[in-house]
Amino acid sequence: MPLKSTWTSFYTILRKDVVRIFRIWPQTFLPSIVTSVLYFLVFGTIIGSQLGDFNGVSYIHFIIPGLVLLAVVTNAFTNTASTFFQAKFFSRNIDEILVSPTPPWVIIGGFVAGGMVRGILVGLLVLAVSVFFALPPLMHPFVILLFLILSSMIFALAGLVNGIYAKSFDGITIIPTFVLTPLIYLGGVFYSVASLPAIFKGFTLVNPIFYLVNGFRYGFLGFSDVSLSLSISVLLLLTTILIAINWYLLRTGLGLKQ
Repeated sequence: MPLKSTWTSFYTILRKDVVRIFRIWPQTFLPSIVTSVLYFLVFGTIIGSQLGDFNGVSYIHFIIPGLVLLAVVTNAFTNTASTFFQAKFFSRNIDEILVSPTPPWVIIGGFVAGGMVRGILVGLLVLAVSVFFALPPLMHPFVILLFLILSSMIFALAGLVNGIYAKSFDGITIIPTFVLTPLIYLGGVFYSVASLPAIFKGFTLVNPIFYLVNGFRYGFLGFSDVSLSLSISVLLLLTTILIAINWYLLRTGLGLKQ
């Protein structure tokens, strides 16, 4: 497939999704902002005022990176899953894409890029809102950017797997509700793993979101429960695995055949 045609295919998929995201902005942006404001009020201001410092920083500063990342991963996942599901069952334009010469990696890139755009934009909006509660330090801006990109990419890829396999609308809501949400809340957003008993610490250490949150927190605050290199390694491994799974599913049509 010529380079110009490849770019046109990628741009068309991405542009369609981005236009949709901004067209229905009360649904794509506002819910996460309102939820984050409630988190900042309840956990950061009310409960946080009763807690001591964490490694020399206030509790609200401690949870800001996790709350920003929470918005990033949920929006990246939900956007890609729902967009692909709609293309498969409602508009059915995924059939046209699949019979075209568009290679699987371009299809993956187009849908994942749309999820990343929404995830990153919502994350930046939540970060902007956090300034009204506490000014977050930015110790390592490049680390923040790296984890922002990798985290949104990983969960956009995971959302694409969900969208490919989903056979009904319930299929794209059950994973965020019963899998993604528990992983997020048990991934160190609101606590440090050092404060957990040994048995619960073990469960946390096998949670991939734990490494996302801690790497992101290192970028803001300069400390983490695990090494930065380990967090990056886990993210790169997850990215590679999810790209391979999506490529295989699109290449073989597994989960797409009605």
